[in-house]
Amino acid sequence: MSLQFLITAMVVVLVPGTGVIYTLATGLGQGRRAAFWAALGCTFGIVPALAAAVLGLAAVLHSSAVLYQVMKFAGVAYLMWLAWQALKEGGALAVQSDRTKQPGWRVAWRGVMINVLNPKLSIFFLALLPPFLSGVPETATQEMVALGAVFMGLTFVVFVAYGMFAAQARVLILGNARLMAWINRGFAGIFAALAGRLALERA
Repeated sequence: MSLQFLITAMVVVLVPGTGVIYTLATGLGQGRRAAFWAALGCTFGIVPALAAAVLGLAAVLHSSAVLYQVMKFAGVAYLMWLAWQALKEGGALAVQSDRTKQPGWRVAWRGVMINVLNPKLSIFFLALLPPFLSGVPETATQEMVALGAVFMGLTFVVFVAYGMFAAQARVLILGNARLMAWINRGFAGIFAALAGRLALERA
């Protein structure tokens, strides 16, 4: 495995995207434990996209306009739902001082769905991984799986770090109702913007 791949993967993971925003929102809203589950869910949500890339299904998705549009707008709808959950009082992603903690599996499931409903992710893997393969056809599948596993490992570590940072920041903002309200509006706006960007993307 090349150092170039590790650097490339780390840069990709560090750039804030939907999963990072979700993990940050969860850490701010519910603390360290929930942030850990969010990071875990986002990481496991990569598995279907990686499998699609390895099996060549990403190319099918890319070539099928109808299938791509269905996946894309399911993702758009889900992101808009997350925006609403950040905005409404008592929502799953709302930052508030007194709230009942959600089960870890539920927090993780939302993270999984964020990546499963992103049709660009499988196409991304189809573009990212091949340049770092050895060129030996017999080992191509194993190499893609190995590279994908490393990418997932980096994703989990970085997302946990983001989540712990957000959970620590939560301590500083609790009790400031106005600041919490603006943070909720900010996360809602970000999720809505991500939904809009996804809606405008083409296969």
